[in-house]
Amino acid sequence: MPLKEIASFNVKHLSILDENGQWDEDLDPKLSDDDLIKLYRAMVKGREADQRMLKMQRQGRLGTFPPTTGHEAVICGATFATRDDDWLVGSYREMPGRLMRGEPLERTLHYYNGREEGSALSAAHHLMPIQVILGSQLPHAVGMAYAMRYKGEQGRAVVCFFGDGASSQGDFHEALNFASVWQAPVVFVCQNNQWAISVPLACQTRSQTIAQKAIAYQIPCIQVDGNDALATYKATKDALDRARSGGGPTLIEMVTYRLIMHTTADDPSKYRSADEEKTWWDKDPIPRLFHHLKKIGVWDDQKQALLEEDVKNEVNQAVKNFESEVDFKPDAPFDHVFETPSAALEEQRALFLSNLRDSNNA
Repeated sequence: MPLKEIASFNVKHLSILDENGQWDEDLDPKLSDDDLIKLYRAMVKGREADQRMLKMQRQGRLGTFPPTTGHEAVICGATFATRDDDWLVGSYREMPGRLMRGEPLERTLHYYNGREEGSALSAAHHLMPIQVILGSQLPHAVGMAYAMRYKGEQGRAVVCFFGDGASSQGDFHEALNFASVWQAPVVFVCQNNQWAISVPLACQTRSQTIAQKAIAYQIPCIQVDGNDALATYKATKDALDRARSGGGPTLIEMVTYRLIMHTTADDPSKYRSADEEKTWWDKDPIPRLFHHLKKIGVWDDQKQALLEEDVKNEVNQAVKNFESEVDFKPDAPFDHVFETPSAALEEQRALFLSNLRDSNNA
């Protein structure tokens, strides 16, 4: 019997807004002027908070953290497409999106200073805690989405962020498989920033795209210019609309670049070139949207100056609030291990407090 083709596949790439602010009007998601400004403001605030945190870390006022500079279009564009009752399940590079959902910046600052209070989340924000273990949040996102479907919560969905490095983990494939089988309303957003710490994408996979990995699981997929906030918004909005209507999961590969270090304990100059970084700085998502807003007549240099002053004041106030809080319960981590404390845990708590008293009295 002759061989015959039983299936064929393709992966599309979405780009709407180029580096100079020019855009494809046919693909334009037609956000209102007010919404475009809200989206842009979120990106600018995320960058300001990121840069302020970097200065604080270098001054010894904050612990090690992962900067988000360069990722603003991915995070803010995708988050802007969500509804308040959707859940965001992330890893550790989604700070601007968390701010958009109402989480105070102080919470993030506490987290990266090692205080348990940094993980005390409000249910109203519909955010899962920061997750450091690569890929482990993907099965959680699928479980949450399946629970929504099982409980008949129509019109709700989950957006799950992860990096290109996480696509090399087994959790990624298990999550996609179950999401497909269950037709769970979940949107997987891969922040492909080209580097898993110091490992380049070419050393992680021979696949031409990460998006195509969804094909094996019969999941719709698309690759997106991750520095184009209009494209990241549109791709996520389309995927969420499909999820809400019972169309199941989607995998979106958002191609971007981590413009600075992986974390503040990292030195990217050890593994990538200055020329490579410059190429991507020229694609910086914030100036790109700035140029677009100016071209359509809703923004100017004066508004930009006022915005920068406004977000700087917001960040300064958050830092002031954070550094004025000094009365923390030292044994708070023990409160969050089990719902019902065990005798062994309480014994450890007592020993910890005893040692702390001894050290304070020494």
